[in-house]
Amino acid sequence: SIPLLQAARKRNSLNLLELSEAELEEQFVRGDGPGGQATNKTNNCVVLKHVPSGIVVKCHQTRSVEKNRKIAREILQEKVDLFYRGEDSDVFKEKKASEKQKQEKKRRAKETLERKKLFKEMQQLDKE
Repeated sequence: SIPLLQAARKRNSLNLLELSEAELEEQFVRGDGPGGQATNKTNNCVVLKHVPSGIVVKCHQTRSVEKNRKIAREILQEKVDLFYRGEDSDVFKEKKASEKQKQEKKRRAKETLERKKLFKEMQQLDKE
């Protein structure tokens, strides 16, 4: 089964729990990774903590602090929703559905490959 908090970050979920700003702790830290001076000298990485649940999100996807704050809140909202609702969460259901589609697509691709192999073998036998 899927670890619950790894299922977060799906965009189409509409029915999520609301977060109150009083429950959040926000910090701005230096990001890490490639980027040189732009990364090493600016505090544009957002660390957001939901105090009641203890869930922490770190977001450094863009160079803009405001965009990172917005993205961090979206991710945190989805993770908090998963934490409290578990398998009843829309995020979890969406993740399960996409996994099922992926498995079906793999199965169909495998079948197609098998059919192509059989077809080639039949052609080889016909030539002989």
